[in-house]
Amino acid sequence: MIEVEFVGAAQTVTGSMHLVRTPAGGILLDCGLFQGRRREAYERNKNLPVRTEDVSAVVLSHAHIDHSGALPMLVRRGWRGPIFATPATRDLASVMLRDSAYIQAQDARYLNRHRERDGLDVEEAVPLYEEADVLQCISMMHSVPYGFKTWINPHVGLTFLDAGHVLGSAITLLDIADGDRKRRVAFTGDLGRVNMPILEDPQVPDDVDLLITESTYGDRRHDDIEKMDDDLAEVIARTYARGGKVIIPSFALERAQEVVFALKQLKKEGRLPNIPVYVDSPLTVKITDVFKLHPECYDDETRELLQGKDSPFEFDELRYVESVDDSKLISGSNDPAIIISASGMCEAGRVLHHLRRTIEDDRNTVLIVGYQAVHTLGRRLVEGRRQVKIFGVERDRNAEVVVLNGFSAHADQQDLLDYATACRERGPLRQIALVHGDPQPQKVLGDKLVDLGFERPAIPAPGDKLQLL
Repeated sequence: MIEVEFVGAAQTVTGSMHLVRTPAGGILLDCGLFQGRRREAYERNKNLPVRTEDVSAVVLSHAHIDHSGALPMLVRRGWRGPIFATPATRDLASVMLRDSAYIQAQDARYLNRHRERDGLDVEEAVPLYEEADVLQCISMMHSVPYGFKTWINPHVGLTFLDAGHVLGSAITLLDIADGDRKRRVAFTGDLGRVNMPILEDPQVPDDVDLLITESTYGDRRHDDIEKMDDDLAEVIARTYARGGKVIIPSFALERAQEVVFALKQLKKEGRLPNIPVYVDSPLTVKITDVFKLHPECYDDETRELLQGKDSPFEFDELRYVESVDDSKLISGSNDPAIIISASGMCEAGRVLHHLRRTIEDDRNTVLIVGYQAVHTLGRRLVEGRRQVKIFGVERDRNAEVVVLNGFSAHADQQDLLDYATACRERGPLRQIALVHGDPQPQKVLGDKLVDLGFERPAIPAPGDKLQLL
């Protein structure tokens, strides 16, 4: 019997973790942290929701922290099995997990200082894991290129296909011996969009029995690429005319690189004013360096740029910022600028300092280019709140807020429907499970799939189990 237990990212968009139970042992698809409000996230993450003895191997779809960030916790608890990932994902995870451990240590020190200074009757803050756990975790990773079949054990084969979501992102195919039968489970991880710049389009597998697919944007469509660039140009032009700054909260992996790529294109077309562009995130700088090491993940257009010595991630007005002092100078300046800074949901990082300095000035613009989870500062900005809390202080939100969903690296409703249809055309596809989505988008997507002749997809809650038919 083959059974899937949906541990995380079940009826929510974070904390990806699914346990595939097979006769040869349990295989964990992703091992991500829950991300959201700091206190809630810590409480939900401090207890790993799987038992180490139930896991014989981990397969990692990509390096985003909500998919990879709990791996060091598994290792910290003594687990020493193999972790399978693409080469680019392994390189990115090395950077991102070490950054995660560093941030946790910094947060713990900050909270404990305030606890002692103010005499607060609260527990001592303890990081979920340390850098040593990350280094042990990275040493256990096995790099598997796209399209190459490897064996997790004698009864389970693993193949990665390109998911087109972020650098190194993979669709996981598990070929599982189930008595006299062989069954194929496909897990999309986060599925990318078609015809996006930089990366290849998602690949479609053959002969899938169960498709476990993300559903983040199951209820909506994204704007096309051309409109995205036009809207970006318009936002920058009117903010520049006001003498203001454009603050772009951005995930360090993929989104920041996509925005830089779009700005470079606008520059080449003469549609970008003479305005400095700052990527103010040490993590983004390191990740961009990893991008340069993996041209095998690029689409033809981006690969041609690199071969012509025209990096898609560099242009004259662009500056990558690492030092805190330089970041403070940029934040303190009143001159127009474009500032791309982490974190993408405005819950931590240098972007909070930029927002603190700009949010009350109506010359400025906050440009939202990615999904904003509930209860985050980013979501409150999207909702148009007139007052928002930054570093514990309520501030008037006078800056313009613009949302450009066209930059999303997630498949939209039509992409998801097309992908399921393409899988059905290539195999039996007896079952679909919708994960990594909020309940309402999942319901809408499920209804659309039924309209297309699919069986009603499962929409599992945390802890639900699904047996393969």
